[in-house]
Amino acid sequence: MTASTTRRTTAARSRIAAVGAIAVAGALILTGCGDQTEKGSSATPSGGTSKDNSAPLFSALPKKIQDAGVIKIGTDSAYAPMEFVEGGKIVGVDPDIAEALAKQLGVKMQFTAGTFDGLITSIYTGREDAIMSSITDNKKRQEGLDDKGQKIGKGIDFVDYFSSGLSLLVKKGNPEGIKSMDDLCGKTVAVQRGTIYEDTFKAQAEKCGDKKLTIQAFDTDAEAQTRVKAGGAVADLNDYPVAAYTVKTSGGGNDFEVAGQQSDVGLFGIGVSKENTQLRDALKQALDAIIKDGSYAKALEKWNVQDSAVKSATVNAGQ
Repeated sequence: MTASTTRRTTAARSRIAAVGAIAVAGALILTGCGDQTEKGSSATPSGGTSKDNSAPLFSALPKKIQDAGVIKIGTDSAYAPMEFVEGGKIVGVDPDIAEALAKQLGVKMQFTAGTFDGLITSIYTGREDAIMSSITDNKKRQEGLDDKGQKIGKGIDFVDYFSSGLSLLVKKGNPEGIKSMDDLCGKTVAVQRGTIYEDTFKAQAEKCGDKKLTIQAFDTDAEAQTRVKAGGAVADLNDYPVAAYTVKTSGGGNDFEVAGQQSDVGLFGIGVSKENTQLRDALKQALDAIIKDGSYAKALEKWNVQDSAVKSATVNAGQ
């Protein structure tokens, strides 16, 4: 896969449901940017207070965040290598990028574990300042539309930071000989419920017509993977970095393989309220800064996903 900031022309890809009932669960778990901060506290990052903070972009932040010393970020923490829990802390590509951003902004990045279909809603309610969870930037989410194009929310803005395509994850040895989406017709697939991966499978099911594609949807991607490993489904669908990481780590590399070529390359974005343009613009400036100073590339190289790098920060570049 080559790094790209090219705008997507296809609609369906990537994780995270659009809008649903808020269900942000689990304890607050932080990245390496700082320690756990109790709700309502005004802790500031080490090295200064809101009055003497010398971080390059601290002054670009909204005063509310300057005073709090923290950006609250909602995420789903079961998506290795992008974000997952290890040793009681959320780690991965996104938290490492966030840590680099935090150094430019001079505040902590406080990640809260939540469910897919509650993340966008958590911005509407003000529970989170932003969401960062391998979320696809697309027009539907930008405009607050459902699958039928009906207005159901305010929409959110995205600061685009990562480029990725989709890959089919199949059982090791690929016993069904799956090479493309068309090879799934007449078979059963497993997928995480509420994601655009599920939408992609649904679109393929329509394409398959009478040669029915059966879709089994689960609450987590881990459950979908287990179904494939057990032989109850022929494939799962995921972003390439996640699929490649799963192939490498599950069962010591003996459970799965990636089938065929990546498809539908698009952008992941940090989601922010449309009413919070100051935070959006500060994040964009910070992303450009870490791209320039090399800390962004270092974060991606750590997880072997440097081919997904963007060349510069963009806002709402998804299609």
